[in-house]
Amino acid sequence: MYSGEPLSPFVENYLNYLYETQPTAAAFDGVHQYDDLLEDPSRTALEGQGRELGGLVRQLATVGKSGMTKTEQVEREMLTANIRARIFELENIRSWERNPQRHSEILAMSLAGQVLFPYAPVGERARRILSKLKQTPRLIETARKTIQDPPGIFIKEGITSLNGVVEFIEHDLPRALTSLDDMHLLSDLADASTEAVTAIHGYTEYLRNEVAPKARGSFRLGRENFDGKLELEEGVTLGADRLLAIAQRELRETQEEFRSVAGRLGGDVASALEGLKQDHPSAATLVSTAHSQVTELAAFVERKGLVSVTDGEVPVVAPTPPFYRWTFASLWAPGPFEARPLPTYYYLTDVDPAWTPDRQEQHLRDFHTGALWAISMHETYPGHFLQHQHVCRIESKLRKSGLLASIGFIEGWAHYGEQVMIESGFGRKDNHVKLGQLAEALIRLARLVVGIRLHVEDMSVEQGVRFFRDEAFMEEGSARREAERGTFDPGYVVYSLGKLMILKLRADYEAKHPSKFSLKTFHDRLLGNGNLPIWAHRRLMLGGNAGSALA
Repeated sequence: MYSGEPLSPFVENYLNYLYETQPTAAAFDGVHQYDDLLEDPSRTALEGQGRELGGLVRQLATVGKSGMTKTEQVEREMLTANIRARIFELENIRSWERNPQRHSEILAMSLAGQVLFPYAPVGERARRILSKLKQTPRLIETARKTIQDPPGIFIKEGITSLNGVVEFIEHDLPRALTSLDDMHLLSDLADASTEAVTAIHGYTEYLRNEVAPKARGSFRLGRENFDGKLELEEGVTLGADRLLAIAQRELRETQEEFRSVAGRLGGDVASALEGLKQDHPSAATLVSTAHSQVTELAAFVERKGLVSVTDGEVPVVAPTPPFYRWTFASLWAPGPFEARPLPTYYYLTDVDPAWTPDRQEQHLRDFHTGALWAISMHETYPGHFLQHQHVCRIESKLRKSGLLASIGFIEGWAHYGEQVMIESGFGRKDNHVKLGQLAEALIRLARLVVGIRLHVEDMSVEQGVRFFRDEAFMEEGSARREAERGTFDPGYVVYSLGKLMILKLRADYEAKHPSKFSLKTFHDRLLGNGNLPIWAHRRLMLGGNAGSALA
């Protein structure tokens, strides 16, 4: 059907297929025709998707075999890798039968997408929420039948996440629908909410009392799966051992730089950190402090001409919703295909009033002012928010859709942006800002080391906690959260990998265009390519095989 035709018809067909099978992801792309549906994560459905994706790979191989431009060839390679990565997840990683958190994420994201982004009148979105709530018991029953011998840590995180969904249904949904005046619909929503919550509670009790005591599953991917996942998703082919050596080298160098900056403050690492962490917002001022930072960062990026900034929208800074509190901070942006402008949210996970005073203080210490500057850079300017603004201006669906995006590039760009700001002079007179940026870099490098060793070697979670605490200078609670995240989110290694690959691309691009190079030119072109994997950016910007992505 597609042989000899341009690539775009295949892209259209592939995206429509993904939207049909992943309605929650479709909504976050700004495509709402499937918003009344939840995913079908049953074994039968997912095995069927594996076969269908295999057919798409074979179909793509026939598309435009002759007469393709170099750009189209790169795009076809990217599409092929994207499809193969999905097959690899379904058939090799198999998180769909190992991790109950997957089902809670479907529910949380699906409901949140209808609440956070007012793409349609509240009544229309409420009816779609009702439809999703009615389907929740079915999804929960599917989870019971599908999940097999999950690791204990996955059960723990799944229960926590599911409890967050319950809180979202019971508290956040009613608050979000206060303007709804359809009493019949409100009554139906209340009934469906009760049934959904009952199903979730039943499942969490089942996980806690029947599954957890017998849990023997391993969270480890193993070397072959770890390497295969990185190669298909990000084009990284160096292998775990080489990546670990790079990570350890970068970690040592960043620690030395950290010690050097600490010395400028008149002390060793411990005293510098203690001084740094004592300077933090209170629980009451965390969000307002971050809001002020965003304004200042935007002005600096524009004044320095680091990358093109569009006028108008600024992110809304707010506390993280309960269902997403396993993160430290995040940016939630409306889909790139939304028909009208919608708000973007910069979330910060504030303290839980139920925590002990010591735990609250420990949490806020990791939000010290220096670190908060780096976090705000990462999430807003020049990080994710600015990245999102550039993506929304792209015409190509292939380069625009979040379903085809590279996490390594998205997170790599945001992490790279922290360093660019410091290189460009932000906070030059304040060593605490530099120290905060280096502290965040250490955390990302520790993720790379720990992520590899958790999944390829025999590092335990407790050893991971100690590594984050000792090598990245983190507080105990935050170190534990990072180590535990590495078990169910092995992709968090791409933060540092992406940053290192962008720095290598920048150096190579400048060497190729020395007379025309500027940061703004490089950054605008990079973001203008869309959220492609960095190997694809290299091919488009450098030509040929573009050389090695990592030094």
